Amino acid sequence: MRISARFTHFNLRSKVGKTRGLAALLLGEPGALTRIVPRSLTFDELHVGEEWESPGRTVTETDVVIFAGLSGDYNALHCNSMEAGKGPFGRRVAHGMLGMSIATGLASTSPRVQTLAFLEVREWKFLLPIHFGDTILVVSRVLDLEPQARGRRGIVTWSRQVLNQDGKLVQEGRTRTLVKGEGRPERPRDADADAPT
Repeated sequence: MRISARFTHFNLRSKVGKTRGLAALLLGEPGALTRIVPRSLTFDELHVGEEWESPGRTVTETDVVIFAGLSGDYNALHCNSMEAGKGPFGRRVAHGMLGMSIATGLASTSPRVQTLAFLEVREWKFLLPIHFGDTILVVSRVLDLEPQARGRRGIVTWSRQVLNQDGKLVQEGRTRTLVKGEGRPERPRDADADAPT
């Protein structure tokens, strides 16, 4: 009963900046809630060969219907059960571009990078269909780093591999993004260099 009473007190009367964490609250120890904000990497913190795996995301029929409406692509492979059943996959499948779009979102947080712009898709291959109910994830690897503007930004070339729940490669390609750098301070000018001789 005491824990319940203290928990109710925490919920109803705590003020921002003076709240206590649940563990501290239950143990009767003073403490502050901690907000963890993921830090985005800069260009300088990336290294060729580094690799990240995103969380998985299940592709649903709702995703396909919404994407068809947004894109205007109502191809029978995606939207007509009867016709898709006669097609090469034997059932409806997600749009290839929907898979790529979801992959772009998954890759944007694994790793979280200070991206200034998406520059280009160098190549992209659609290898296997993504079926309704498949769960996909993205493996991102740094292929190349090109510093720009004295380190204030740089171009990153990425390898992106989209895998399904069975570990099968369904899509892959290379993309390039512009990423914020930490920059290099300007070198002070030599005072003697300006002096007349």
